[in-house]
Amino acid sequence: MAFVVLVICFLFNLLGRGIGDAYVTFLLPLETQFGWSRSEISSVYSIYMLANGFSAPLIGIMFDRLGPRIVCAVGFASLGLGYLVAGNLTQLWQFHLCVGVAGGIGVTSLGMVPSQSLISRWFPTNTSTAIGIAYAGFGAGTLVMVPFAQFLNDTVGWRNAYHILGGLMLVLLPLAMLLPWRIIRAGHSDYARSLGSAPLSKNIFAPLRLAVRSSGFWALGQAFFFTSLVIYTVTVQTIAFLVESGFSALEAASAFGVAGMLSVFGVGSSGKLADKFGHRLIVTITFSCTFLGLANLLAMAFYPSPWFLLGFVVFFGIAQGARGPIISGLCSKLFPGPGLATVYGALYAFMSVGAATGALLSGWFHDQTGGYTVSIIFSMVSVALAVSPFWVSRELRKFG
Repeated sequence: MAFVVLVICFLFNLLGRGIGDAYVTFLLPLETQFGWSRSEISSVYSIYMLANGFSAPLIGIMFDRLGPRIVCAVGFASLGLGYLVAGNLTQLWQFHLCVGVAGGIGVTSLGMVPSQSLISRWFPTNTSTAIGIAYAGFGAGTLVMVPFAQFLNDTVGWRNAYHILGGLMLVLLPLAMLLPWRIIRAGHSDYARSLGSAPLSKNIFAPLRLAVRSSGFWALGQAFFFTSLVIYTVTVQTIAFLVESGFSALEAASAFGVAGMLSVFGVGSSGKLADKFGHRLIVTITFSCTFLGLANLLAMAFYPSPWFLLGFVVFFGIAQGARGPIISGLCSKLFPGPGLATVYGALYAFMSVGAATGALLSGWFHDQTGGYTVSIIFSMVSVALAVSPFWVSRELRKFG
């Protein structure tokens, strides 16, 4: 059953995050259709990430109190309805509501907040490795859904693309409800004996209140925030940047998808490597790869060579998302117990706020400078702030 739970978590991450990140394929069609500035269009993604983050603690509480079936239903319904309606929208604030708020809540409900808690129940001894495999669903979603969304944009138009993506989630909703959620929620027999019957505090914020007193919580929060800032200052505008550099829209989306494919390997192995060689070493290596990928992207701003594109895709792609399993695994070790989903939901908010800030800054930098050089340099500088907690925090350093 543990393998089945891991597959479910992987697929839910693939669908949720893949469809959420497919918004990058809609930037140019929306700009053409409505004449909005790049910062205005990027603001939709910022709202999406803010909703993704601020809903995470509530989704965690809902998971701990009501269970995964309700959380799953919220995810499929919110993302499906939001995107189905998005195909008929004409105003920016409507996109903020349907794609941003509804999409963000939906992706959170299907993502790592419930998955991380379920995996910790079924994989008590190799949690980081299993979390890494589930996290690889993010990269797989990018590989599958982003080129698929670009194909829909090119063939049936952006409105019908939204209809199809939203309709897909609504069709899958009743199928997801048929899963054996009672068994899935129970966890491994060892977990059930040690924690499953433990009473949860009447104060739903009690686990979080204990966590925020730990310096480890804030160190993980800093790592999550700045890691997302590094990534999303660049990724939201990547396809538009490549198109403006002379590549076709499908080529740009495919390159984006290949980077997502490579992230499957990086994310899938980072947790296991961290358990074997130490978290600090593996995290530092992944950030070095991210920095090299950004350096290749910066070179493309001056000389758009396919070789620099290859360097960006390989280095940036292999490390994209690789820190997620490591941070999630450390969270499980620092704050084990029935309230883990609530604590992780709060940490996840740091990640989403960082992503929202990066997305908003990328559009603003473009509008102010007319290019992407400042965004890339800003992202490269932020790498130092993302990796530093693993070297400075006493709570994190004890795990190697």
